[in-house]
Amino acid sequence: MLIDTSGLLCYLHKDESKHTDAVTLFDASPVRLIHNYVLAEFAALAAARRLPRQSTLAFVADLMDNAAVQMVWVDEAVHGAAVGLLRRRLDKTYSLCDAVSFVAMADRGITEGLTTDRHFTQEGFAALLG
Repeated sequence: MLIDTSGLLCYLHKDESKHTDAVTLFDASPVRLIHNYVLAEFAALAAARRLPRQSTLAFVADLMDNAAVQMVWVDEAVHGAAVGLLRRRLDKTYSLCDAVSFVAMADRGITEGLTTDRHFTQEGFAALLG
């Protein structure tokens, strides 16, 4: 599964209604993929939600070093493919981070996202926390 920003928030923050589901799904998944745009978006979301900065950044660092999580660093080709997807989906409100997720998932044959984001279902993927 691809781990999305909203899935990370649910996983980390015990007050989120989908917290238990996020932890269960994360722990059970044989494939855990994330990319650096998700981490950037998550850091901004956590700051907006006034989550403790030190623990948020420690969580991000732990994810980057976690051998059970495949970290994808977005390069120029993936970024360009994501922008191309956005240009083809002008009727949608996908973020660039969403589009990178969709490109990464399609490239790897991943069909599920640890997310509450309806954009995943709009693009044909399963939103596991939806």
